[in-house]
Amino acid sequence: MEYAIRLEQQTGHPLAVVRRRASRAQFPQVVPDACGTVWKVVRAQQIPGAGRHVAVYLDNVVNLEVGVEVEATFGGHGEVIRSATPAGLVASTTHYGPYGQLAQAHQALQEWCRKNGHAMLGPCWEIYGHWQDAWNTDPTQIVTEVCCLLKAS
Repeated sequence: MEYAIRLEQQTGHPLAVVRRRASRAQFPQVVPDACGTVWKVVRAQQIPGAGRHVAVYLDNVVNLEVGVEVEATFGGHGEVIRSATPAGLVASTTHYGPYGQLAQAHQALQEWCRKNGHAMLGPCWEIYGHWQDAWNTDPTQIVTEVCCLLKAS
């Protein structure tokens, strides 16, 4: 798959998240479970403006925050806390296809940064498109934004 890379300044978007630690092999279980935990709180607390699911990979040790976009700063409830996507210079791309192939998008970002002289700072994140029933029959249409914070030049 060919990826178009975008470079932009981002201010960060408010999130409601849970923090987890998981190996890459555990992601397919941990990320959906964590999203479910956050959505239960979002519904119970009637948090307005809840948006797409997000997973922020904070480091190479695989500490992550998983949750949902919110319209404004969220005060927290139990293990669900406020956070935000990283702010600063960001490289991003759109991945179309099954979640199991997201590593290709991350690799494309890494290669683009290497070729274009941009240093990755560490936090990378995925923003998952709102689920469409058609994706059950055609997973090539699943849309995920893959982003990575860069060192400002």
